[in-house]
Amino acid sequence: MLQEKVAVVTGSSTGIGYETALTLTRNGFYTYATMHKLDGESEQKIANITKSENLPLQVIQLDVNNAKSVIDAINRIVKEKGRIDVTVNNAGYALIGAFEETSMDEITAQFETNFFGAIRVMQAVIPIMRKQRSGRIVNITSMGGRIAIPLDSIYHGTKFALEGLSESLQYELEPFGIKIILIEPRAIGSNFWKNLKMATKISDPNIAVYRQLENNMSEALKQMVQNTIPSSEVAKVILQAVTSDNPEFRYIVGKDAASIIEARGNMSDKEFQNLIKKQFNL
Repeated sequence: MLQEKVAVVTGSSTGIGYETALTLTRNGFYTYATMHKLDGESEQKIANITKSENLPLQVIQLDVNNAKSVIDAINRIVKEKGRIDVTVNNAGYALIGAFEETSMDEITAQFETNFFGAIRVMQAVIPIMRKQRSGRIVNITSMGGRIAIPLDSIYHGTKFALEGLSESLQYELEPFGIKIILIEPRAIGSNFWKNLKMATKISDPNIAVYRQLENNMSEALKQMVQNTIPSSEVAKVILQAVTSDNPEFRYIVGKDAASIIEARGNMSDKEFQNLIKKQFNL
């Protein structure tokens, strides 16, 4: 009898995490959909679907910002199932604003969730996968882990950091049958946009110079929101990656994401900077 495959997905209350948890469990994985806070509404929504479709899924609490929460959740999963085959590091949010106007507290909080949160989860699951000599770790970065736009410097910093860490880590883990997979989507139509955080405005009249840049970016972001792709599309790519015998290291999701990343590779730094300036009317 084939052993049941076990998946754990962080940030499953909405968006990519929510769709990925459901997609994995509908395709044969016993899935733990984790949320940093079991607030009732998100938990109940996925629980209702699980019950109506008789899916092998549990919703459990896991706060990627809290080491004890991560360890407790992973220990519970291993105690119940004896293994973890797939881990999807999805929990994260975007912080928008001029770098000069962003406080150290906001910067630290962004890195705690987007970067160190993924690290905490990986450090908890890698020993399990190493003993199994198999596993898939999926890190959700973004096309923003390969290219950068204005007023998003801290978010890009977290995603570039996760990309670099993953690229190095793949060499360490490959001998143990563990694959690191990066998922790089374009703008997603989900609560990700509703959960955007704006950097605190420092009370300094000289910093008003950033207002025109913010206005230009606001108009550009409105267009991005109108041309998003559904979270379910990303979930399908994740399923494809984790069920492949020989997955790619990177998966770009969205044609325009692929186009702009390709353009970045074919242009000089100056040429690409001019492209971004033109795109955002800078």
